[in-house]
Amino acid sequence: MDLRVTPNFSDTYQEARDKFLTAAQQRGARLEEHVLSGHLGLHGETLATDVALWGSPDADKLMLITSAIHGVEGYCGSGCQISFLQDDSLFGRAEDLGVAIAFVHAVNPHGFSFGRRVNEVNVDVNRNFMSFDGDRPGHPAYAELDLLVLPETWPPEQQTEAELSRRVEAMGASAYGQTLFRGQYEFPNGMFFGGTSPTWSNNMVRNFLRTHASKAQQIGWIDLHTGLGPRGNCEKVFIGKQEEFVIAQRWWGNDVISPVRADSVMFEINGPMLRALQEECPQAQAATIALEFGTVPLMQMLNALRADHWCWAHDEPQNTARRVAARQALRDAFFVADEDWYGMVVGQFKTAAIQCMLGLGAEEVSGLKRRAA
Repeated sequence: MDLRVTPNFSDTYQEARDKFLTAAQQRGARLEEHVLSGHLGLHGETLATDVALWGSPDADKLMLITSAIHGVEGYCGSGCQISFLQDDSLFGRAEDLGVAIAFVHAVNPHGFSFGRRVNEVNVDVNRNFMSFDGDRPGHPAYAELDLLVLPETWPPEQQTEAELSRRVEAMGASAYGQTLFRGQYEFPNGMFFGGTSPTWSNNMVRNFLRTHASKAQQIGWIDLHTGLGPRGNCEKVFIGKQEEFVIAQRWWGNDVISPVRADSVMFEINGPMLRALQEECPQAQAATIALEFGTVPLMQMLNALRADHWCWAHDEPQNTARRVAARQALRDAFFVADEDWYGMVVGQFKTAAIQCMLGLGAEEVSGLKRRAA
C-alpha cells in the first residue's frame, strides 16, 4: 500500500475530478456522471458530480462517502476519497464484512471549480435540504447584520467595520458565528442563503439515494467538511434522528457530538444534507456523521467568506485582483496545503471509515445476522 497521500490532493476541480475518476476506474468501481448542464467551470471545464459504486448493488450494508457539498471544501474531501480508493486494505475489510461503498465526488461542482462555498446561484447547499412547501424559517438576527457583513463597498469603510466589531464583541464570536452559520432564507445575495426551492445538487443527491440506497437495510454516511476547529483536528458531528445518536456513538466513539452541544465547534444549522437519508431511505437503520477538519481561526474564515460573497454580489470579474485575492483567501480558509495537514486529515478520515465498516458489519437489524468484525 502506498502511504504517500500528498499526490492525492489537487490544485483545481478538474485535476481532482481526473484523479478521482482514475482511482475509481483502477479500483473497478462502477461510475456514473451527473452533469450540471448550462454551466461551465472557472476554466471552461464540464461541471459534474461523479459517483463511484463498489460492491454488490443488492448489499444490505452500504457506506456512503460524500465530498464538496461546500464546493471549496472539496479540495480536502476529494483527496480523502482518492486516498481511500487507493487503499487495498480498506477494500479488503469491506469485502470481508459485506459492505458496499458509494463515493459521491463533488456534490457541489460549481462551488468546487470556482472556489466558492456556495453553488451556482449563491445557495449554501447544506442549508437547502428542507421542505419549501410552507413558510421558511425566519432569522431576524441575521437580518440585523446583513448590511454590516456585506456592506456597499469593499473593503468595508472604517465606520462600518467598527460597528460590526462592536456587535461581535457584545454578542461574542461564537454567537456571531452561529448567527451566520444557521442559514437564512430572506437575502438571496447574503451569506448562508438556503434558497427558495431544491437545488440541482439537492435533487441529484435524493435521486442517488432512491436509486442506489433503497435496498440497503443499514447505511453509514460520512460527509467531509473543513473550516471549523483547531488546525488538523477532526470533529465527528452527528446530524440525524435522535434515536440514531446511540448508534453513531457506538460506531465512531463517545467523542461523536451534536451541534446542539455547547462543546462542539459545529454550529446548529437549518436544512443539512444528511437529513435527506431519513426521508429517502426510511427502510434503513442509519448512522451519519460530518467530519469537520480544522483549518484557520473562525474570524479569518468568516472574513474570507464575506469578501467572496461581496465579489459575487457585485459581479466582480473573475480575473480582477480583488476577486483573485478573495478566491485565494477563501481557499486558504478551507484547505491547508501542507503535508502534515494532509496526513492528519487522511489518517483521521480512514479511521472513521474503518469504524463505519466495523459498525455496519457488527450490527444486527431487521433480522440480519450479526457478522464478526
